[in-house]
Amino acid sequence: MALGEGCPAEGSAYAALEMSMRRRLGRECLYVPSCRLGLYVALRHWCPPGGRVLMSPVNDDVIFFVVLAAGLRPVQAPLRPWDGTVDPAGVPESVWRSLSCVLTTNLYGNPDPAPELRARCEASGVPLIEDAAHAIGSRVGGRPVGTFGAASVFSLSKHVGAKTGGFLAVADPGSRAELEAERDALLVPSRLTADLAYALRPYAEAGVRGLRLARAAHATLRLLGREERQGIRMPLRPGELARALGTAPGLDGFHSWVRVDMHDYRLRPSRMRLRRTARLLAGLDERLAVHRSGTRRLLASPWAAAGAAAGAGPGEGEGQPLFRVPLLVEDRDAAVAALARHRITTGYLYDPPLDAYAGEAFTDPSPAPEGAAWFARHALPVDPHQADQVIGILRAAGIRPTTPPETSDSTSGTRGASSNTRGTRDTGGTGGTGGTGGTGG
Repeated sequence: MALGEGCPAEGSAYAALEMSMRRRLGRECLYVPSCRLGLYVALRHWCPPGGRVLMSPVNDDVIFFVVLAAGLRPVQAPLRPWDGTVDPAGVPESVWRSLSCVLTTNLYGNPDPAPELRARCEASGVPLIEDAAHAIGSRVGGRPVGTFGAASVFSLSKHVGAKTGGFLAVADPGSRAELEAERDALLVPSRLTADLAYALRPYAEAGVRGLRLARAAHATLRLLGREERQGIRMPLRPGELARALGTAPGLDGFHSWVRVDMHDYRLRPSRMRLRRTARLLAGLDERLAVHRSGTRRLLASPWAAAGAAAGAGPGEGEGQPLFRVPLLVEDRDAAVAALARHRITTGYLYDPPLDAYAGEAFTDPSPAPEGAAWFARHALPVDPHQADQVIGILRAAGIRPTTPPETSDSTSGTRGASSNTRGTRDTGGTGGTGGTGGTGG
C-alpha cells in the first residue's frame, strides 16, 4: 500500500494533525492521545506476549511500566556514559539472540545509534521501535529520528508543548487500519471535567509562576494526595506490581503506574484539544529553531565540553534541537539547588537507572551498568530556552564540570566510534514548572 492510501477521510478529526506529521517524516502517522498509549499499541502489535525488550535503563519509569503492561520482559541495555545512548557493542550476543524487540529512547533528543540498531534487528528478525518523545526534530545518519524502525512514537507534550497527544508512525502503511482499530479499542470517552482542567491549565501554571507560588502549589497537591512523585522515581510498590503482572498483557492492571503525570493518557480527544494541538503544532519549526540555538550555546559551555552529547556542529545540518541538554556536573544536587534558588526547576531526571530501581524480579539488569549509573547521577538536563540564564547561574555558583569514566573498546566502543560524540559532531520536569519524569508523554 502506498503512503497515504487507507488514510482517514479529510473530515476526520485527526486528519490535519496526521498529515502535518506525515509530511515531516515521510511515514504513515496515526494520532494517539499520548505517546505512552502509542507505545503500548506498538508493543502489543509487534511483540509476542512474554517477549524480551532491550531498552535504556535511563528512562522514564512510565515507559518501564508500559513495557510490563504489554506483557513483555524489560532487558536493560548498557549505555555510553558520556551521552546516555545505547551501546550496541556492550550487549552480549546471548542477549541479542534472546530478544523480541529493541526499543530506543533518544534521551533528551540525543539520538541512539539507530542505523546500527536497525542492522542488528534486521539480522535477528526482530522489530526496532523508536521512542522519539524527546526527539521530534532530531536526526541521525542524515534521516529524522523515528524513520528507522518498524514503528516510532512521538509526543506533542514536549517540543510542541500541547500537554496532550502524540503520533504512532509506521514503516508499513498497510498496518494503519489494524493499528487504528487497536488504538480506538483502548480509548475512553472524553470528560467535560478533564477538558475544563486541560483548558485552564496553561492559565493556572502562568499564575503560579507569576506569583511565585510553585512551592505552595506542590504542598497543596501533596496534601490532597495528587502529587504522585515525591522523588525522581514513582513508588514501585513491588507487591502490587507482582500481582499486576498476572493480568498482563493489559493496561487496566497497570493503570495506577502508567497514568502518572498524565491521567488523560487514554482519553478520546475533544475538538477543543485537537484545535489547540493543531495551533501549537503549526509553530513547531519556530520552537525547534529556539531549541537548536540554545543547544549550541549549552554545548559550548564547560559542562558540556567534559563529555556531553554533541549536537551543534556539522554532520546533521545546523545541529540537533535537543529537548534538554544533559550537562555533566560533578555535584548535581548542588547544581539543582543553585537553579532552584532562581526558580528554575530541574525536571526529566531518571536516577537511579531502571535495573537498580526495579530489581531482577521485574527486569533483566544491564550487563554493564556502570555507564548508565554514572550518566544518571551526573547529567543535569537543561532547557535550551534557558541556556544563558542557566550558564550564568552555574558559573556564579561555582558548579564544576566532570569527566565520564573511560570505557573499554571491547565492551563499550570508543568515543570516536559514536555518532553522538563531540569528536564527530553528528548529533546532539520542564524548566520552571516541570517535574522529574515525562519521557512517555
